[in-house]
Amino acid sequence: MGKYSWGISALLICSLVGLTGCATETVKEEEQQPEETEQLEEKEENPIEIVQIDEPAAVPVHVNVIEPNTNKVLRTIVPEVLGFGTDDEKYKKEVAEWAKELARGTDSEPGYDQRNIPDRIDENGNIIKGKPTVVLEEAELVESILNASEEGGDIELPVYVTESGYKEEDVATLDEVVVASYTTYFNRGVVGRNKNIELSAKAIDNVILGVGDHFSFNDTVGPSDAEHGYQPAQEIVNKKLVMGIGGGICQTSSTLFNAVDKIGVDYVEWHHHSLSVGYVPEGRDATVSYGGKDFRFLNTTGVPILLNAVYGDGTLTVEVRTSKEYAEVMKQSV
Repeated sequence: MGKYSWGISALLICSLVGLTGCATETVKEEEQQPEETEQLEEKEENPIEIVQIDEPAAVPVHVNVIEPNTNKVLRTIVPEVLGFGTDDEKYKKEVAEWAKELARGTDSEPGYDQRNIPDRIDENGNIIKGKPTVVLEEAELVESILNASEEGGDIELPVYVTESGYKEEDVATLDEVVVASYTTYFNRGVVGRNKNIELSAKAIDNVILGVGDHFSFNDTVGPSDAEHGYQPAQEIVNKKLVMGIGGGICQTSSTLFNAVDKIGVDYVEWHHHSLSVGYVPEGRDATVSYGGKDFRFLNTTGVPILLNAVYGDGTLTVEVRTSKEYAEVMKQSV
């Protein structure tokens, strides 16, 4: 019995020791657990860094204005910079002002717009070409730029060239009929003045005016200076008679006015002298000065016409001629 009791006691002691050992390990594991939790917390405090990549800046809209003759970019407009989208009225105004300068020119740069210089017939019956009418349509240019300002792109300058309104086959018959004429007289003894009348009359002789053509006395005759053979003669300046190179050419322009006035042209520019002149009735004169006042009109007769200027012995006659066929057309339109 004694040995058996001792064995049981020993067994109980070992069990208690085992339990104590397990308990100790469990405590150790529990003591280590907070350390692992702290490590996890530390990892959470340092998340993965996200690198942001900047997107490329948006390129502003551009409108390229193309020159039609060279196909080169005349100007690049950035609508946003000029106020498009923020102040559209200001933007439109600036574009319109640029279009105006481009068409009409500035003090330092000529514009695209050009009045036509009429063709003429030389003494051998050949046509001497003048210049066509050139117009840059300002309103069309502004509208094209505004339409392109949203998305950008290329636009071409709206430049229109109009040739003289007659057919080359008409030239041979344009002198058939005189539909209007006017004659003025001058003193044959005033040499300088007479020479100036002769030169200016020659300059407008055999000028062809097609349908809708524009005529400018100054552009057709050119400078009335000594370099071109004009001589000193009396002329009217500010209600006074003074000596000047080219005096007398106003008799040519006034004679022309009285001739074309009979066929009903449309006047673009027409000025009177500051004093009465003796070669035409009161109010029937047309004063001119190269670089200043001009006599200009449009051929609105509906048919091509030919100007003839005949310088004679003390007389100057300007005739308006056309073909027999066109003369009948003119009669029917009256």
